[in-house]
Formats: sequence, C-alpha cells, structure tokens
Amino acid sequence: MTDSDTPADAQQLRAEIEQTRAELGETVQELAAKTDVKARAKHAADDTAARVRQKLSDVRKQAGQATGAVAERASTARHQLAESDLPAPIRRPLPLAAIGAAVAAVFVVIFVVARRRKA
Repeated sequence: MTDSDTPADAQQLRAEIEQTRAELGETVQELAAKTDVKARAKHAADDTAARVRQKLSDVRKQAGQATGAVAERASTARHQLAESDLPAPIRRPLPLAAIGAAVAAVFVVIFVVARRRKA
C-alpha cells in the first residue's frame, strides 16, 4: 500500500509537511496582500505623488532655464540700445526688459497650469 511519492521515513515526512506549510503560508500572505485595498491604494498614491514631484521638479528646471534665456536676451537688447545712435527719449531699455520679463512670466504660468491640469 505504499505509494512511490510517499516517503518511508517519518522524519522525511515531517520535513515535507513543514515545507508545504511554509509554502502555504507564503501563498496566504501573497493573497492577503492582494486583497488589502487600503495598502494598495496608498502604494498607488505614493507612486503618483512621486511622479508629480518629479514633473514639478522638471517644470521648475525648465522655468529657470527660460528665465535665464529671457534675462540674457533682455541684457543683450539693453546693450544694443545703449550702443545705438538713437536719441535718449527713443531708447527705452527698462520698459522693453519689463515687457520681456512679463511675457516670459506669462508663458511660464501658462505652462505650469497646463501641466497641472494634465496630471
């Protein structure tokens, strides 16, 4: 009546039972993790928050680069105006720089708002 898969030694049988119990315990833990909706939702929220923080960092970096480019262009325009032969009342470097900075700020705000709405 002995089966070829059944171990003859009691010690070996106990070892197989312990191994089966351990495997069953791992399976139960995996199933419990899958049914834990709260933990899964928290994990998904954490992942989403991490992606949003990364995108915000990228947007800040791009805005900083755009601000630097606008400042450089305004400085170049100011120097060109200073070196030009135009009379003093026609030269208006400050309003030109202010307009350039305002336009850049508007573009940055529009970009950030658009990114937030997509996320």
